[in-house]
This record gives sequence, C-alpha cells and structure tokens, in this order.
Amino acid sequence: MKHRSNLESSLTKLQELLVEMGKRVEKATQEAVMSLKNGDLELAKNIVGQDPLLNQLEGQILELGAKTIATQQPIAKDMRKIVISFRIASDLERMGDLAVDIAKVTIRLSGQELMKPLIDIPQMADIVSTMIHESMESYIHEDVDLAYKMAKLDDKVDHLYSQVLHELFKYMIESPPTINQGMLLCFVGRYLERIADHATNIGENVVYLVSNTWPDLNA
Repeated sequence: MKHRSNLESSLTKLQELLVEMGKRVEKATQEAVMSLKNGDLELAKNIVGQDPLLNQLEGQILELGAKTIATQQPIAKDMRKIVISFRIASDLERMGDLAVDIAKVTIRLSGQELMKPLIDIPQMADIVSTMIHESMESYIHEDVDLAYKMAKLDDKVDHLYSQVLHELFKYMIESPPTINQGMLLCFVGRYLERIADHATNIGENVVYLVSNTWPDLNA
C-alpha cells in the first residue's frame, strides 16, 4: 500500500512540474509576440532571461521520472505516464526555446519601425496559445477528444503561416531594403508554426497514454 502511495505521489509531482512548464511556455509565447508587436525590448529580454527556469523544470522531471522508474518499478499505464512526462517535457522545453527565438527577433529589430503592422503573426500566436493551453488540459484530464480538437487548429496555423510568407515576400520583392526585417519576420512565423507542431505532439502523447497506441494527429 505504501509502495502505491509513493508511486502516486511521484506521478502527481511529475504532472505538477509539467503543468508549471506549460503555463510558462504559454505565457512566454504570448509575451514574445507582444514584445515584437510593440517593440518592447525589456519584455523580450525578460523572456530570454526566464529560459533557464524551463530547463531546470525539465531537468527535475527527468530526474524524478528516472528515480521513480528505478525505485517504484511502475508498470502499464503508470509507466506510460512517466514515459510521456519525458516526451512532453522535451516538447515544452523546445517550445520555450522557440518563444525565446521570437523574443530575440524583437531585440535584433531594436529601434526599427516594422515594415507593416503585424496582423497574421498575432493571429497565429493567439491560435498557438490556445493549442498550448488545450494540449495541457487534455494531458491533465486525459481528454482524448480535446487532444484531437486541439490538433485540428494546426491547419489554421499552417494557413496563416503561408499567408505570412506570401505577404512578406511580396513586400521584400517590392522593397529590397526590407529584406533583412522581412526574413526575420518569416522566421517568427516559422517559430510559431513549430510551436503548434509541438503542441500537437503533446496531444499525441495524451492519446498514447489513454489508449496505448500512437496516433498521428497531423494526418
């Protein structure tokens, strides 16, 4: 009985750490695009400075998961919970890195007026933030239906990303001096598109946790 209690305590702690990572990633993504839109260097620098905390959380998850496997010998679904905690932590850490990359674009564009008002990129960020939130909610509640619903938003992100590229390339062709900034904004679109892909990965892990089968939510 004590063995089961210790195992459940470890699994609960793993979930708490992942939820904390998820909240930080969602906030960093929203604020990174906000810093870009408003040219807010202090906000951008704060996002970059917070990145080591995500790395520390991932390290705690890996350490606790490995210790739990070694000492508690989990099986079946309990083992899957630990396995996906590693995978989700990896996805969240990468998402955090991508949010930092967006903030670094803000820093690189310091003092420059944006070549055009940002419309599609903030829309992408709103959808991506929803995907992060819903992917973590599907994990917390083991909600497969929500995981599938969340993953469908990836198509909207891809569509907006295509619009971003089309519009920015048009600007760059018509005005070569905008090429450097235009390419950086294209990278921002790519970073958001990749964050959405990682959120979809989390949804796939939720389906695996519940069903013990790997789906392809991008199919």
